[in-house]
Formats: sequence, structure tokens, C-alpha cells
Amino acid sequence: MDLIWTIVIGFIVGLVARFLLPGEDKLGFILTTICGILGGFLGGYLARYLPFLTQIPFSNFITATIGAIILLVILRIVRR
Repeated sequence: MDLIWTIVIGFIVGLVARFLLPGEDKLGFILTTICGILGGFLGGYLARYLPFLTQIPFSNFITATIGAIILLVILRIVRR
């Protein structure tokens, strides 16, 4: 059941990241979900070094979205 929630939340985070980062990304359902899941891991890693983020409500969602945005920027750079 945890795997299903990880996929669902990863997809939502990926959609929010794509919405907040304007531009044309030709990502499908699977790449959006993978971007959101990996963004969650990256955001969790960054949260260790920015302890003030843990005091904000929904900090896990916020850090996951920041991580997904970072991954989208890297993906855009690599695709060029």
C-alpha cells in the first residue's frame, strides 16, 4: 500500500512542479510520476541541510516539489 501512495503523491508533486515551472515539457504520465518521486527523495535530502523547513506545515510536500523543480531544470538542460 505504501508503494501505491508513493506513486500517487509522486504524480501529484510532479504535476505541481510542472505547473510552477512554466515552459514546454513533453513528459508523459510515467516521467511526471518518476520526476515527482525522485523530487521527493531529493527534497528529503535537502531538508536535512535546511532544518527550518521541518517547522513549516506540509514541509514534506514543499521540499518534494522543490526537488522535482530542480530535476525538471536539470532535465531541460540535458535535453538541449
